[in-house]
Amino acid sequence: MMTFADFDLPYELTRALDKLGLTEPTPVQAQAIPPALAGRDLLVSAATGSGKTAAFLLPMLARFLDSPDTPPEAGTRGLVIVPTRELARQIYDEFMKLGSYTRLRADVITGGAPTRHQTATLRKNPEILIATPGRLLEHLDRGEAELGDLEVLVLDEADRMLDMGFAPDVLRILTFCAQERQSMLLSATLHHRGLKPLTDELLRNPEVVTVDAARAIPNVIHQQVILADSPEHKQALTTWLLQNEQYDKAMVFTNTREGATRLGNALRAQGVRAGVVHGDIEQRERNRVLGLLRAGQINVLVATDVAARGLDVPGMQLVINFDVARSGDDHLHRTGRTGRAGERGLAVSLVGHTDWNNMASIERYLRLDVERRVIPGLKAKFEGPKKVKGAAKKAPRKPEKPAAPKPKQRHRDLKNKGKRRVPSQARNASPGDLPPPRKPREP
Repeated sequence: MMTFADFDLPYELTRALDKLGLTEPTPVQAQAIPPALAGRDLLVSAATGSGKTAAFLLPMLARFLDSPDTPPEAGTRGLVIVPTRELARQIYDEFMKLGSYTRLRADVITGGAPTRHQTATLRKNPEILIATPGRLLEHLDRGEAELGDLEVLVLDEADRMLDMGFAPDVLRILTFCAQERQSMLLSATLHHRGLKPLTDELLRNPEVVTVDAARAIPNVIHQQVILADSPEHKQALTTWLLQNEQYDKAMVFTNTREGATRLGNALRAQGVRAGVVHGDIEQRERNRVLGLLRAGQINVLVATDVAARGLDVPGMQLVINFDVARSGDDHLHRTGRTGRAGERGLAVSLVGHTDWNNMASIERYLRLDVERRVIPGLKAKFEGPKKVKGAAKKAPRKPEKPAAPKPKQRHRDLKNKGKRRVPSQARNASPGDLPPPRKPREP
């Protein structure tokens, strides 16, 4: 059995791992850390909750600790680009744990925070920046960030960045980076159609690490489906689950910001200690709500998909999809908030008649083994389609007989249609050549 001691990490990192009680690396860490320590570029695909953050942070910190002598005016040495603010904050928290016995500094540069404060932070030249693409590019365009001394570049959740339209920003950021660097790209799937141009530009002869299938959901997450008749029925089912299931913390996902706010207010009216996070809420408020959740002052978080990636809260044992996810990948990352680090979790999807086809496609895409569940006293009238129709077979066509050619119609024929036809001899004869007119018949 491999242990972290086998990696020969600097003392500061092994001390932090001992403090955290971590002795054995996860499969993705066991495969990714050795080539990363050797300076190889990495292309990593692993299931959510598999420990990918430490897989790139530990080699990065080890590299900086092994070569601490840098010019005082040197810029950022490590850059981690992520798609969402929540994931940036999550990686920063992981850095604070793993780097607690080092003198290395990291800072977060994301949208939703004052640019003046970030500009002052960048002047201090932190060794590591954790940033979202848009805000980082603003600072680079104004000359407030310097990546000419960059040694390690990491793109985390690259497939999500592509889905959010960040590919042009990421490619522009690469033009500011030092050419001689180590690069790592981490993605839930390596088959995203837009991923190849990014990997071709970013990576040089990378080591490919694939752990678990891209669509794999950990066996410790139990999947259930409960049928519902209406949004009001879904609200009643959600309240029942939050009041009767055994869990430490829970997340409820909606597809819209308005739906998240409305559901959060309704749950609080029922006595549920719930907070709400979505894209329209200011970053300071989002941080406050997540802080309350981690501290246990609230135990339910209602959120849109903005929180589905990167959010790792200990004790998250229940996930409820109030609205069925729009895609199988979104469902994968929502349910991945529970069942982390080998703990058991429950994921419940509330399915109405308008959600049936979407949920069926998610089950096929992820090859889910889903339990059908009924809550006593809240059974839906909707029971699913009576009959699932297959593709209808069409009767073979009979060969058609070739149609007879139509007679050609001339314009002059249509012009004279209905008029008395005069023989050509009469048309061309002179008046003297014409026969005498007939005499009228006598009565």
